[in-house]
Amino acid sequence: MGRPGGLANALEEIQGPGGIRVPQPKPKKQTPRRSGRGLREGRRLRWSSQDLAYIAVFAALIAVSAAVPAIPAGNVLGVPLTIQTLLVILTGLALGAWRAGAALALYVLLGVIGLPIFSSFRGGPGILITAGAGYIVGFIGGALVAGIVAQFLLRRRLPTIAALFTAAVAGTVVIHVAGIIGMMINGNLSIEAAALIDLVFVPGDLLKCVLAVVLVLPLHRAFPDLMIRRRPGNLPDLKQ
Repeated sequence: MGRPGGLANALEEIQGPGGIRVPQPKPKKQTPRRSGRGLREGRRLRWSSQDLAYIAVFAALIAVSAAVPAIPAGNVLGVPLTIQTLLVILTGLALGAWRAGAALALYVLLGVIGLPIFSSFRGGPGILITAGAGYIVGFIGGALVAGIVAQFLLRRRLPTIAALFTAAVAGTVVIHVAGIIGMMINGNLSIEAAALIDLVFVPGDLLKCVLAVVLVLPLHRAFPDLMIRRRPGNLPDLKQ
């Protein structure tokens, strides 16, 4: 025979007041669902005050480079050789895609508003109708692409120098394509004539790609999280 206490406990578990069984529905677990808006907000860029400081510092660095005299390239449109291309690519390799793009967008915006921060201390909206306008606008895309390619290749464990140089060249190509388009539109040139003028800048810009890699390596060694906030397996250690 079972123990009376056990039977009483069993009856208490299945019966409610008055000896009548009261079925208790089990509460359903509701999984919180995120709305489409919430998902979009989760994907938005969230920059810290440090990110904004990096953007401002690199935009200022490029602006200050306007003090370095431009070198006449001897073309009919008067588009000169400048040091700014080097700093644009350096920004992409240092900050990564979105912050570099933001830094260059800030730089271009301030120049178009009127600050004399383009080569030869030029500035104002009139810069957009000059033959070199394509290069200036292309700075934004060049920095963005250099950052995208650098992050993509580094995540795939490509050797650091090869990854950074490839990214630098990719960003430079974007700038040159934009420059050719600008000369075609504002200079009324054919694509052949514009490409021929642009060809003069290629050797110097390849050298700038090498210099950008040389300059950015110690920068990343000193500030390992400069390009992106590092998570396990995110990017290789550039200190190596």
